[in-house]
Formats: sequence, C-alpha cells, structure tokens
Amino acid sequence: MKLRVGIFGATGMVGKELLKVLFDRAFPIEQLRLYASERSVGKQIETPKGVITVENADTANFSELDMAYFAIGGGWPKQYAPKAVDAGCVVIDNSSTFRYVDEVPLVIPEINPDAAAGAKLIANPNCTTAIAAIPLWQIYKNFGLKKAIISTYQATSGAGNGGMEELEQETRKALSGEEPGCNIFAHPIVFNVIPHIDTFQDNQYTREEMKVVWETRKIFNDPDIPISCTCVRIPTMRAHSESIVVETEKKVTPAEVREIFEQTAGIVVKDDIANNVYPMPLTASTKYDVEVGRIRTNLIYGDHGLEFFVCGDQILKGAALNAVQIGELVIKS
Repeated sequence: MKLRVGIFGATGMVGKELLKVLFDRAFPIEQLRLYASERSVGKQIETPKGVITVENADTANFSELDMAYFAIGGGWPKQYAPKAVDAGCVVIDNSSTFRYVDEVPLVIPEINPDAAAGAKLIANPNCTTAIAAIPLWQIYKNFGLKKAIISTYQATSGAGNGGMEELEQETRKALSGEEPGCNIFAHPIVFNVIPHIDTFQDNQYTREEMKVVWETRKIFNDPDIPISCTCVRIPTMRAHSESIVVETEKKVTPAEVREIFEQTAGIVVKDDIANNVYPMPLTASTKYDVEVGRIRTNLIYGDHGLEFFVCGDQILKGAALNAVQIGELVIKS
C-alpha cells in the first residue's frame, strides 16, 4: 500500500529531516506534497520523487492526502488537524498541541505501539522525553521505577535553525573580540550554559522540564511516577544529552541493565570507560539510535539505584524519526 503523503513545515528543520527519513526508511509513498507558510510558497525542493514546489499549508486540501506530518507549531495544528482528520487524513503532529489531550495517543513506537492502532491523530513526544524514555522504559519494565531525576544538556538546534545560527554568529563575534549578544536565547549562549528552556511555570520548573514529567507518565500509562528534571541549554549544535538517576523497586546491577540495553531496539550501548567510550553529541548526531553509557550503581540508592548518561539526536529520535516510525505503525495497523 502506497500513500499520498504531505509534510507541513517542509522548509523548517524538522520538515527537512522528515523528508530525509521518509526516503531513508523507504516509506511507501505514492505522491509527496510539501507545504509551508505563505512566505515559502513557490520554493522548489529537490527530492527522490523529483523537484517539488512548496504549497501553502493554510490552503491545503486534506482530502488529497492519506497521511500528514505536521512540523508547524503555534496555534496552527489546533486549527488544521481537525480539518485533516475530518477529510480522512491521518495526522502525526510534532508540536505540543495535542500531547496532553487524553484522547490523543502520545506514542514512542519502541514503548507503546498499540496506542497508535486505529488513531487518526497521533502526537509525537517532546525531543527530551523521547531520548530519555527509551532506556527508562526498560528499567521501568524490568525493575520497577520508584523515581527518576534527570538533568539535560540540550543543543542549540533544539531552538530551531535560529538557535544554531545564533551560536555560530555570536561565537565568531566573541573570537574576534566583540561582545556576544543574544536574540533567540535569554542570555548569550557562547561559552555559557543557560538553565532555562521554555517558560517558567508556577512551580518554578520550566515547561520543558514539566514536559518530561507529563509525557513520560502518559507514554508509560502511569500517572504516579515521581520524576524531576532540570533542562539546560549548552553551546553545541546538535544532539541532546541527559544524565539520569533512578531508584528501582527491585535490586538492579549495571551488568543486568547493560545486557538489556544491548538487546533493546533504538539503543546503542557506548560504555567502555577503559577506552574513553561513552555517549557524546559528536557521536550521536545524525544517528537513529540513542547512545547510553556511564552505566553504574548510584551511590545514594545502592543496589536499588542506577545512574547513566544518554545522548540522542533530538531532530531524529526526538522528532522526525519517531514521527516516521509512528507512520509505519499506522500502515501496519
């Protein structure tokens, strides 16, 4: 079965990556159409299906599509997703618009693939959540999860193309002796780290931090998992890193967990400290799998605790790849 597929937000970072992943994974496409905002209408994009002219997302006829990948944020999905679904088009939405709506499944295919069955509107998780959830699920499933404490180190590309451009431009300024500035970020990112991603909430956590809490609970179908998170922006281009501490219900050893991770789809174990092998943005960037390493017994929780480090390409597993995997699930169901 081949589908008529549309990418909405095709000229943006995630949209471009969606295009690559669809063809890299040989997604069954009969016809591909690309959509973006009015300012990008008429642009031509080279694809394996030939040169495709970008159309206006606001005037799309969803009855001409079988599946739509939304890579547009703001209020756009809330307005257009119902129109698409009513027209018989399956929508896979990368924004946060529907993630916390009870009747809309939030899916990571390695964890809760059954949630996508029969759904016409499916939400893709936040990038930080997707990267952490793959290894966390294995611990939850095999040892029980009493609590998880997460600290993230997030690349500038998490703020879009503008974030990477700001890092590059302001670094050049700093290296030439000028004072670096900021526009995308709250403070200069050059030679700095900023413990502030998204807006602060009433509980003093940022929305980015709370997304990890809310989404992990929904994906695991367990609203009571104690999770805490601190999200930090760092001056790297691509791939998010996370330090994760867990307390488990059952006794756990690093050797057991390492063996489980080695057999888990979506994970590559990088855990050879004798040879300085561990997860890093440099090695995780542009890769499908999440790297996991520095697996060790936590000093506080002892034989009921574990600590490990994770790196994953947030544009891929945190967005485009996960969305395409959801599309593959829809086809199978």
